[in-house]
Amino acid sequence: NIMAFLLNAGSSAQQSEFYHQLGTLSEAGLSLPQSLETLDRSKGFRAYQQRLKGWREAIGRGETFAEAVSHSRGEVPDFDLALLHAGENSGRLDVCFRLLSKYYSGRADNIREFRGTLAYPAFIFHFAVFIIPFPALFQSGNLAAYLSATLGVLIPIYIALFALSWASSGTRGSSWRRMIEAMIRFVPFLGAALKSLALSRFCLALESLLNAGVSVSDAWITAADASGSPSLIAEVSSFPDAMDCGQTPSEWLDSAFFFPDLFRMSYTSGEASGRLDENLTRLRKVYEEEGNRKLRTFSQWLPRLIYFGILLVLAYYIISFWTGYFNGVLDSVDI
Repeated sequence: NIMAFLLNAGSSAQQSEFYHQLGTLSEAGLSLPQSLETLDRSKGFRAYQQRLKGWREAIGRGETFAEAVSHSRGEVPDFDLALLHAGENSGRLDVCFRLLSKYYSGRADNIREFRGTLAYPAFIFHFAVFIIPFPALFQSGNLAAYLSATLGVLIPIYIALFALSWASSGTRGSSWRRMIEAMIRFVPFLGAALKSLALSRFCLALESLLNAGVSVSDAWITAADASGSPSLIAEVSSFPDAMDCGQTPSEWLDSAFFFPDLFRMSYTSGEASGRLDENLTRLRKVYEEEGNRKLRTFSQWLPRLIYFGILLVLAYYIISFWTGYFNGVLDSVDI
């Protein structure tokens, strides 16, 4: 969900702490059921209690941790599910927990920075919406006209934001989310940032899955789902058929549109040299840094543009007011 990504810092911070605690308890020698029981008793994770209880019961029935977590699909992102599955299969769950904790911590920091830079322009915008029509209310006393001029502006904006959040959520159809992603792609910095972050998640999941012994076709499909990008998922959907026809991943990448040249070259060289895991790790870091940098740039420039737009509107109304005032004075002098 794009709006959740941009606005929900608290959830990401809690997820980061949750995986951090799981990793710490695992490194301390506690078994998974013991770690889950410890977190279940913690007051800091009350929102997770029902989920933790279900996981413990599933493990008690003989299911693996990844299978237990998969029962919470919809509550747990595909990205988490892919890494947890790979971590358990490779015996590196503690490493997986650390990676997820770091990922959600960085995500929470990005969201806080975005919200912090947007707070003041948002306040100025609301202030301008309510103050600009106020002189007309003072002169006419028409409250209905004032509410129409203020709430009539704000309510459609709130509805549009809610509709964007609804349309881009994971519960909506992939066609909806692909359309939203395609629209955001043309937003300077934001579109490129979200694509880079999706590639970073893809590289992290793909590396983990391949190291866990998952087949190449299954690893690519699962990693694409974990990326959260509808365009990437659609692109990779043809990957298994290409492998069945005897193509290598490098050959398939030559005709893929979503993946940048850097990814193609690094994957091809890694595949040829036997150092694919190292190249995927390097790509993950490159795309993560690139995505975060562009997201910071977007979060810095968006408030400035909003602020500048508000100043232009205020200047227009001020000039219009004084122009009308002096025209009235001149008309009275002519009389």
